[in-house]
Amino acid sequence: MTATDWQQFTPIILPGLFLLGLIFGSFLNVCIYRMPQGLSVVAPRSACPQCKTPIRAYDNIPVLSWILLRGRCRDCKAPISPRYAVIELLTALLFTASFLRFGFTLEAAKACMLSFLLIGLVFTDADCHLLPDELTLSGLVIGLAFSLFVPVDSFFSQILPISIWRGVPSEFSWRLASLLDSLMGAALGAAFIYGAGFLYLKWKGIEGMGFGDVKLMAMIGGFFGMRLTIIVIFAAAMVGSIFGLTLILIVWRKRLRRRLQRGKEPASVARRRAWQSARLLYRQYEIPFGSFLGSVALLMLFYGDVIVRWYMRLYGVSY
Repeated sequence: MTATDWQQFTPIILPGLFLLGLIFGSFLNVCIYRMPQGLSVVAPRSACPQCKTPIRAYDNIPVLSWILLRGRCRDCKAPISPRYAVIELLTALLFTASFLRFGFTLEAAKACMLSFLLIGLVFTDADCHLLPDELTLSGLVIGLAFSLFVPVDSFFSQILPISIWRGVPSEFSWRLASLLDSLMGAALGAAFIYGAGFLYLKWKGIEGMGFGDVKLMAMIGGFFGMRLTIIVIFAAAMVGSIFGLTLILIVWRKRLRRRLQRGKEPASVARRRAWQSARLLYRQYEIPFGSFLGSVALLMLFYGDVIVRWYMRLYGVSY
C-alpha cells in the first residue's frame, strides 16, 4: 500500500498510536524511577513510593488514573507527582506527531523510538543527573540499525569521491552511505562532548560533563548523522548558556534583595557580594546538560530540515 492509501486509515491509526504512546510513556515512568537505582524495570509490579502498596491494574491506566485519583495514592493519600501524567501524555503526543510528520513509514517508527529514548533521558537527567546506559547504549545500536533502512543524511556521500560508489549497486550504496554517516555522527558527537568536558576539567579543575553526556550525544549522532549532530551540539550549548546566565541573575537578585533588607552594608558592596555568592552557587550547581541535548534533539527531529534550510537561506546557500 502507498502512503496515499494509508491516509484513509488515519482516523484509526492516530488513536491507536496515541494509546500506544500512553503505554510506552507509562513504561518510561518505571524506567526513570528504577534505572538510576539499578532496579529491574520488569519486576516487581509498580507500587506507591510512600506506603509501598502495589498499584492495582485499574489504578495504573495512563493519565486517566492520575486524573480520577486526583493525583493521590488510593491507599495512603500521598500526592503523586503530575510528572507521571505529563510523561505519558508527552510520549503519546510525540508518537502521534511522528505519524503526522512522516506518514506511516519506517521513518515514523524511527521518530517514535528516538522520542521514547529522549524523553526518558531528559527527565532522568533532570531528576537524578544520570543518563542510564540501558537507554543511551541501546539507543546507539538502534540508531545505527535504523540507518540501514531509513536514510540518515546525504552529507557523507557528498564529501566522498564518487568513484568510491562505482560498482556498488544503488540498493546498497545508499545504505552504506547512510550507515557511514550514522557512524560518523556518533563519533563526532561523542568526541565533541568528551573534548569539551576534558578542556573544562583542565581549565576549571572540576568535571563539566560526564560520560553519560558523551554516550547520549553518540546516540543522537547515530540517529541524526553528522549534519544535524553539529547543530544539536551548538544549539544545546547556547540554550544551556542562557539557562546558566538566567540562573545566576535570579540568584543574584534574591541575594541582593536579602542583603539590602538587612541594611548592614552599602548598596555597592551588597551588589558585589551578592554577585560573588551567585557565581559560587552556580559553580557548585550541576547543570543537567543532557536534558538540553535531548530537548534540542527532539526539536531537530521534527523541525531540523526546516531550521537548516532557513539558516542556509540567510547566507544564500541552497540546501
